[in-house]
Amino acid sequence: MSSLNKKFPRLLPTPIKKGMKASDLIDSSFKAYNGGRLAEAGRLLSEKMLASDGTVGMSLTGALTPAGLGRAAIIPLLKAGFVDWIISTGANLYHDLHFGLGMHLFSGSPFLDDVILRKEGVIRIYDVLFDYDVLLDTDAFVRQAIQGNEFQRTMGTDEFHYLLGKYVYQRERQLGIRETSVLSAAYQYGVPVFTSSPGDSSIGMNVAAMSLRDSKLQFDTNRDVNQTAAIVYAAKSAKKTSSVFILGGGSPKNFMLQTEPQIQEVMGIEERGHDYFLQCTDARPDTGGLSGATPAEAVSWGKIDPDNLPDCVVCYADSTITLPLLTAYALDRVKPRKLKRLYDKRDAMLETIRAQYLRHGSVAKITHRTDVSAPKRGRSGRSVTGAARKKAGVSSKAKK
Repeated sequence: MSSLNKKFPRLLPTPIKKGMKASDLIDSSFKAYNGGRLAEAGRLLSEKMLASDGTVGMSLTGALTPAGLGRAAIIPLLKAGFVDWIISTGANLYHDLHFGLGMHLFSGSPFLDDVILRKEGVIRIYDVLFDYDVLLDTDAFVRQAIQGNEFQRTMGTDEFHYLLGKYVYQRERQLGIRETSVLSAAYQYGVPVFTSSPGDSSIGMNVAAMSLRDSKLQFDTNRDVNQTAAIVYAAKSAKKTSSVFILGGGSPKNFMLQTEPQIQEVMGIEERGHDYFLQCTDARPDTGGLSGATPAEAVSWGKIDPDNLPDCVVCYADSTITLPLLTAYALDRVKPRKLKRLYDKRDAMLETIRAQYLRHGSVAKITHRTDVSAPKRGRSGRSVTGAARKKAGVSSKAKK
């Protein structure tokens, strides 16, 4: 008998049975290749990222909300307290509005004639179809909403989406529908929602058009950069974990991960990186694209704590497959958490990191870098090593 049985679990899946729950199916049958990575992702999410009141940030890239995944998966995660803050493409937030406004999207086919669709006034997102009026009516809703006095100033995108979410929530109530819009749910549950490229969507296009009508609404991207770093620093300085749950890649992925270099490299505050990294992507790392960049590469930037690299999981699979499965897994394996309502604490968190930056930062070159070879600091500030690390629950190995 080789030593394998001492190091690895035996690959002997349980036969699939009628009526199995998704979480049991994943644990019992997803044993190898990206199925195995998905099972590891489920355990990482439920056993570590959501444990010990850690803060979980989610980034959204790709057309997830048009596919209905806002209502199907993202809102249940927000409601359960499993996602504490979000960075999304503007497009996902724009198409999310269709659902909150009671508009109709349809499951179609990717093999339709787009010239005919154009003539008939039908929009296609791969196999999702909707009338052109859905865009026009959503645009009108955005323009009418941002005419309000509360929008006539400069603000971060999290505040903008909070205010817009309030209007969507009110429209849902008028229509007698509920839990259809991510922005509405984020407003209700106090979840900050940022976008890394506010001009790169139909929401931003309508904001830009209204500026020609003398709207005073402007996006404060500086605040977004500092506010997202403040969320991470608030978790880490309280000795809690900071986790990233990345769907796709792109700009939202980097905007979420750059919070740690902003703290360490730019602000000069000693930190080690995010604790847990979970990404679902179909992008390869060898093409040089950001979407496929691995957590190991992120360690060199200070984005990921090197001690926790074995706990990082990349599942190379479509988010429209992995997100529903991981949502079902987490909801079955973990009890709902108390909502952090980070939006309500945004000003306090920003002031805290501002004070630390003014204490440690410099206009000149930062002269230090976190010594990752040094032992971690415990809650009392003392080093945590050996048995003390185990007693404190600090592990550098992933559960198998």
